[in-house]
Amino acid sequence: MINRNTKTTATRIIVLAVVMFIVVFYFIFDPLDSAYMPQCLFYKLTGLQCVGCGSQRMLHSLLHGDLAGAFRANAFALLSLPVIGFLLWLEFKRNSYPLLYRRVFSKAFIVVVIVLFVGWFVARNWLLRS
Repeated sequence: MINRNTKTTATRIIVLAVVMFIVVFYFIFDPLDSAYMPQCLFYKLTGLQCVGCGSQRMLHSLLHGDLAGAFRANAFALLSLPVIGFLLWLEFKRNSYPLLYRRVFSKAFIVVVIVLFVGWFVARNWLLRS
């Protein structure tokens, strides 16, 4: 039988391996001129940019040290990276910080995230194109 520590270690190794694969993949392949990159179906169907549009270009630019290019590609995704990192850390430490975990992953937090997503969608498709 596998104990809890072994499962936790295996999970961390798998997450680290996936993250490293993504980092190497986006460092090597430029989304602008690579056939390996998925295209946004929402953009193709509607002509509107979804919240994630440009995040592949943002990641590629960021990995090459082009902070301005990363910001132009998807400012919302770039500014969200520290928050995402914190949320991932908190997920791994949920048993060590249960009160913080419950406060962060609350209904209010979910509402704020939804409002930010909708706000970014509106801003990039209507307000910024005017």
